[in-house]
Amino acid sequence: MKPVSEQLALIKQGCHDIIREEELKARLEKAIATGIPLRVKAGFDPTAPDLHLGHTVLIQKLKNFQDLGHQVIFLIGDFTGLIGDPSGKSETRPALTEEQVKANAATYERQIFKVLDPAKTIIDFNSRWMKPMGAQDLIRLAARHTVARMLEREDFHKRYTTQTPISIHEFLYPLIQGYDSVALKADVELGGTDQTFNLLVGRDLQREYGQEPQVVITLPLLEGLDGVNKMSKSLGNYVGIDEAPDAMFGKLMSISDTLMLRYYELLTDITPADLAALKADVAAGRKHPRQVKEELAVTLTARYHGQTAAQHAAEEFIRIHREKEAPEEIEEVTVKIAEAKLWLPKIMMEAALASGTSEARRLITQGGVQVDGEKVTDANLELAAGKTYLLKVGKRRFKRVTLAS
Repeated sequence: MKPVSEQLALIKQGCHDIIREEELKARLEKAIATGIPLRVKAGFDPTAPDLHLGHTVLIQKLKNFQDLGHQVIFLIGDFTGLIGDPSGKSETRPALTEEQVKANAATYERQIFKVLDPAKTIIDFNSRWMKPMGAQDLIRLAARHTVARMLEREDFHKRYTTQTPISIHEFLYPLIQGYDSVALKADVELGGTDQTFNLLVGRDLQREYGQEPQVVITLPLLEGLDGVNKMSKSLGNYVGIDEAPDAMFGKLMSISDTLMLRYYELLTDITPADLAALKADVAAGRKHPRQVKEELAVTLTARYHGQTAAQHAAEEFIRIHREKEAPEEIEEVTVKIAEAKLWLPKIMMEAALASGTSEARRLITQGGVQVDGEKVTDANLELAAGKTYLLKVGKRRFKRVTLAS
């Protein structure tokens, strides 16, 4: 293992808080002395089928620990996913079915190994210890925490004071997440800043069960492409790690220069020293931000799709945006219609250029849609059957759509 000072420098990069840093330093020193690596855990509830780059902030930090020789545990919260994490929510979340959770969990197992080394990663499921837990055990677990302590949490406090309902099962969520750390004997747990309360419950419960409390490391919530809001599918400002290479590359090229450096810090393997040098080069004009952004886009696209696909995506981006040409290969789609005309938002949804007609209408009214090279802003536009149209959405997405009656 590397010296403690070098390990700390890499671990601290991009972190929001470490509770407590002196404990982490002591554990790293012990790991070096004994040769026993730290057990580092991060939990992910499979509430959606796909991961985006916002999720990979934690996965990247797991990789940092993995590269330093420690044991990482990717915990899939298939049991907690049935409850729904109430963190930051103003109302009770709808519960997922067990079938939905299982399907989503299967995609996580495949996607995380685009970052982590499968030979050095433990994948676990918290249903392994929660399903066998009987009512008596759950009551004993609940007895180790208080309602007053729960109401210290900001979102619960707001809902309580405004008389917004809080279901009893929502109080169980932090307890179960905390008990995960007991079951896994975690030395370190990673989480977003919105998870701080839950992570600290883990420390409390480990003390209750006679374990040394875990070190808590919180990481910032990654801003989406707009540079303002947290990356989220619902806001449309996300980059999915399973997105096509051209789409991923193009989205990354659309971010601001400031956000570009933040993505380097939170999403890549760059060392603290190299990051400082890169920031200095950009600030001094020794490196053009566009060049640095292209390198970032290639790095991240190659991570999830391979170097060849990333290079092709870069070439296509240059062709489309600098030379103002359409891509060499455009996907062709046939949409069956029964009438003489079809509503453009419906066409976009059927051609997978929008998740639904509401998103399609928004894209059209915002000027982000072209039909045969002409910008369209009328969300009520209908296109005639029996013709083929070249549709462009945003700066990067092209499809040739044939309306077949």
